[in-house]
Amino acid sequence: MKKSKKKKKSNIWKIKQHRDPFFKKSKTLGYRSRASFKLIELNNKFKFIKKNTRLLDLGSYPGGWSQVASKIVTNGKILSIDIKPMTPIKNVKFLRCDIFDLETKKKISEYFGGNLDVIISDMAADTTGNKSLDSIRTNQLCAEVLNFSSKKLNSKGVLVSKLFMGEDFIEVKKLAKSIFKNVNFFKPEASRTESKETYIHCYILNSL
Repeated sequence: MKKSKKKKKSNIWKIKQHRDPFFKKSKTLGYRSRASFKLIELNNKFKFIKKNTRLLDLGSYPGGWSQVASKIVTNGKILSIDIKPMTPIKNVKFLRCDIFDLETKKKISEYFGGNLDVIISDMAADTTGNKSLDSIRTNQLCAEVLNFSSKKLNSKGVLVSKLFMGEDFIEVKKLAKSIFKNVNFFKPEASRTESKETYIHCYILNSL
């Protein structure tokens, strides 16, 4: 019975994917995922990725966001990190490791040799089937990325990260405002209508 339900859900998901205009467009244009269009929209709105940007992509698998960034960053540096393996992208260095390990943080500092211009994160916690719990876990990841960014970005640096509109959204917003002077929220058209996801755009660190 459980297998039958899982198979039914899987089939429904596949049908939705193939009807999805962003999924079709990603295949046509050669992007690794439909999520690529979320970053394109975010960058069109806030214009934070430039040709000389020093950029870190957290939770980069399968590489959709790094792929978009690599088309813009021609004189800067891009480092992508994920615990899953990622097919190489030209002009992008990839590390397969946990972004919150101390050793990983050392490798990031060594690669850039200083602070960064931009940190992007499309990370979400593995789904459990409990939407409230999934939202909390993903927002905890966002909070960790915010704290991480406060130590790795330069004073005019930019952070863009996924989070969900849930019960702890206000707490994440407060944390962001305690770290950054400017905090905005934006839901791209490429985000599914039924999804509670949005993106936080933060820039210019508060003076310590």
